[in-house]
Amino acid sequence: MTQQILVAGVGMIPFVKPGASAPYFEMGAQAIRLALADAGLYYDQVQQAYAGYVYGDSTCGQRALYEVGMSGIPVFNVNNNCSTGSSALYLARQAIASGMADCVLAVGFEQMQAGALGAFWPDRPSSFAKFDALCDELGPHSAALPMALRYFGGAGQEHMDKYGTRLQAFAKIRAKASRHAANNPLALLRKVLTEADVMDAPALWPGVMTRLMACPPTCGGAAALLVSKAFADKHGLSPKVQILGQAMTTDYPSTFESKSMIDLVGFQMTERAARAVYAQAGVGPDEVDVCELHDCFAHNELLTYEGLGLCPVGEAERFVNDGDNTYGGKIVINPSGGLLSKGHPLGATGLAQCYELTRQLRGRAEGTQVPGARIALQHNLGLGGAAVVTMYGQA
Repeated sequence: MTQQILVAGVGMIPFVKPGASAPYFEMGAQAIRLALADAGLYYDQVQQAYAGYVYGDSTCGQRALYEVGMSGIPVFNVNNNCSTGSSALYLARQAIASGMADCVLAVGFEQMQAGALGAFWPDRPSSFAKFDALCDELGPHSAALPMALRYFGGAGQEHMDKYGTRLQAFAKIRAKASRHAANNPLALLRKVLTEADVMDAPALWPGVMTRLMACPPTCGGAAALLVSKAFADKHGLSPKVQILGQAMTTDYPSTFESKSMIDLVGFQMTERAARAVYAQAGVGPDEVDVCELHDCFAHNELLTYEGLGLCPVGEAERFVNDGDNTYGGKIVINPSGGLLSKGHPLGATGLAQCYELTRQLRGRAEGTQVPGARIALQHNLGLGGAAVVTMYGQA
């Protein structure tokens, strides 16, 4: 990181169930307005914008931004599956780091449909064809299950078989998420669940996953404004949060060659992105106070502990059982409630993570505040694939 890049403002609207939201452009515009107000900036000061969404036609980004202003700035539409929001953030940071701009907006929104994720273009080859083929080879018994459940459930099952991880570990992760979300007014699901509640929920995959171990599809929007230190000084801004390091990775040959469901769902993308970020920031995983990571399923949260180096490979269940993933432990994971409780509007998720972590480092996260938080880590994963890892620190 050759220059100081600051998070000047963040905004997020409450996530809601499909069918209960405003149209996508209104959600995006509302999140933008909140971020501008938080930064103390006007839309005509923004020099570039990156708009993330997965389910929408071309130039939905312009449709949302035009609700706020029409200043002729470059607007880029971003689609990187579930890592779309953090991909927009990555591009916004890169624009400033390159010297091309000094004030850049990243916004993400999603107006989702109810039910499991599925293909919208069945008349052409799927981008997941190689993933599906390997999944057919490794887990033919799961062929009737929805795509994402099949991938992440299969990875969780592999971890159980390889390291003796018990189903209860995933239930404990989900129960922890519910306790955190109970203090987050922006979370969709705020009812506190016990481990028994999660275990007793209907089975989506007997012995592997219950319904409460999967995140709900939701609609929502979130945004962040990044500025250079020079821009902040010129305009009298005093942002309290900076980006210390950031990396994006895509799949490696090992995704398919290792014949592992854990690698198929992005473990090595996560691992290598995290290593790059620790090197950039000069901060190790033991120094991180708070983390928002991609818990689309409780299984992926557990895998990601190991991918991010928060615990050794094979020891994630012990990490959970020791309470090292919550308040009073080594690091607070998903104080917002994560995707499992907050919800997962694909385009907004990465920027909602940025929203939570920025507030944490400002000491303004209220009911979810991690005492003394100084270093924050963000992980956002999209299969197909892309993983974005970002490190934040106090400015």
